[in-house]
Amino acid sequence: MTGLDWPGLMRVGLKGLGLRPAEFWALTPVELMVLLGADGNADAPLGRSRLEELIRQFPDRTEDDTDE
Repeated sequence: MTGLDWPGLMRVGLKGLGLRPAEFWALTPVELMVLLGADGNADAPLGRSRLEELIRQFPDRTEDDTDE
C-alpha cells in the first residue's frame, strides 16, 4: 500500500476547495478524492446543467407542501 500525500491533499482541500480544517479532517480520503473529481469509477464531476436537471427532477418542495 502506498502512502497518501497529506501535505498535497491538505493544500488542495484547504486552499483549493476552501475547506476548514475540521471539515477537511472529517472527510475520508475517498470523499476528498471524489470532491476533487479523482474518482476513477465515476463520470466527470457534477456540472451546472446536471445539477439543474436534478433540481427539476427532485424539487425540495412539492405542490402538496404548505407554507408555515
